[in-house]
Amino acid sequence: MTGFWTAFLGRKVGKTRIVPVTTKILLTFLALIVISSLATNYINLMLNRAELVKLMRELLHKDIREMLSFSSTQYEIFEFTHDKDASHAAIRAKAATLLKNEHAFFLAVTPSGDVAIEVSRKEIPVQNLSSLPEWKRIVSAGENKTGDISLQLGRLQYLVKFGYHPKWDLYYLRAEEKNEFYAEQRKIFRNISGIIFIITLFSAIAGAWLLHYILRYVGILTRSILSMAENNRLDVINMKGASNDDITFLGLAFNSLSTTVNNLLNIFRKFANQDVVTKAYRDREVKLEGIQRELTVLFSDIKGFTYITETLGTDIIKLLNLHYDRAIRDIINHNGLIGAIIGDALLAVYGALDDEKEVLAKNKSLEAVLSGYKIQKVAAELREQMEEKRKQMIRENGSLSEEEEKVFKAVMLEVGVGIDGGEVFYGTIGSYLRMTNTVIGDRVNSSSRLEGLTRIYKVPMIVSEYVRNDILQGAPDSSIHFLELDTVQVKGKTTGTRIFWPLLKEMQTKKIMEETKLFEEGLEAYYSGSWSKAYRLFGKLTLPMAEEFRSRTRVAKAPDNWNGIWEMKTK
Repeated sequence: MTGFWTAFLGRKVGKTRIVPVTTKILLTFLALIVISSLATNYINLMLNRAELVKLMRELLHKDIREMLSFSSTQYEIFEFTHDKDASHAAIRAKAATLLKNEHAFFLAVTPSGDVAIEVSRKEIPVQNLSSLPEWKRIVSAGENKTGDISLQLGRLQYLVKFGYHPKWDLYYLRAEEKNEFYAEQRKIFRNISGIIFIITLFSAIAGAWLLHYILRYVGILTRSILSMAENNRLDVINMKGASNDDITFLGLAFNSLSTTVNNLLNIFRKFANQDVVTKAYRDREVKLEGIQRELTVLFSDIKGFTYITETLGTDIIKLLNLHYDRAIRDIINHNGLIGAIIGDALLAVYGALDDEKEVLAKNKSLEAVLSGYKIQKVAAELREQMEEKRKQMIRENGSLSEEEEKVFKAVMLEVGVGIDGGEVFYGTIGSYLRMTNTVIGDRVNSSSRLEGLTRIYKVPMIVSEYVRNDILQGAPDSSIHFLELDTVQVKGKTTGTRIFWPLLKEMQTKKIMEETKLFEEGLEAYYSGSWSKAYRLFGKLTLPMAEEFRSRTRVAKAPDNWNGIWEMKTK
């Protein structure tokens, strides 16, 4: 039953009830049908009533003529018998046969207004008519004349036919109460009105079903659009099976508009981050504004890009797109946002998508590390494909030309990844004519410096102490082992920073973990200034950064002012 009333009265959106157009049409037509039917019936009643009045007057006229004729006969009998009471009794008896209705009456009245003969089922409220204004009209009619008047007796309105009998010297009044006379007609009116309402009710049920069927796509359109408004998205409405009318055309026009807007949104999404698109769709505008936020920043760069550009020329665009297509997908899949793409460099931020519960449940630094290794995997797979292609060409041609070797060397992409985090400015800058979403702050520069250090330490990824702590505290089950690489003072900084190489669980083989333990011992000796000991320990390692430390500790003694911090001379 609740479903019926919802379908009939509509649903509420906020404080406003959305009434279905089918209900409005149905109620409007029902009201018009009932009003027109009742009005027609009433007009018919009024027209018939005029005819009834005419017939009633003819009936009363006939009764008066009959009573006058009968009274003449009784007068002749009276002259013979001289029994006035008997003659009057006969007149009463005759008059009684003419009265059918409860308030009908027959009176014989003297010229002075006194009632001489009264025949009625209900007692007449007056016994002398001389005080009534209508009596003068009766008397003024003269002898041997008849007429009709309207007479008000108490609360009853009568139609009266009168005539004068000269021999008896009496005025005869034959009367019918109007409302009583019309009673049958009113009964017919009530019956017909009842039939009209019953027919209208069944018509309403049939009409409601027909209107609901004919206008069913109005409801579909309304529900679909309301659902889109609630979910902040545009969809295509299923118009399959709709008839060829303007409602269907409206739905198809909306679908066309929806498709166009979605296409524009898809294009917009390719040039703007997901949070910007969501905010633009929700707030209907994008403002020039930004706030301080604690985010994790990933910076990746393609190594040897100058050589690649010189070798490939304009084909570098195809190679970059091949790499970025998969790399950006992996970043987005890990809830990252693209902050910038500058040639071979890519900047991504994590932690900005904070409106979704499933995003909030994930650690932003862990997502950054995982997507960073996905970027490395993309580059590795591309190298494998190119190497397989190179081997195939050698099998087919026997060897490669010098130019072909240069091309294959160029497409063997290697990527470095640096990740840092902390307080940054995140928002929209520019003007209302052209704006961009960006991230600004020291952490952005730091992530770029960390990426640069991957070339020195020969590891695929370097993260800051912030990233390490954020993952250990926020995602203790990640199983990532953070191998401390060094404490460095990058160019432009005055303090040292601890840097780490994150090792995923699948990277933690027995051999690697044994060597990391040995490296940690060597790093401790390196920090303390025991470079000869550190050199011996580093000499036992095959880890990629070991060569850098062997080079530093080849001299047996640390510098006199050694504090454990290695100062970088280049970016």
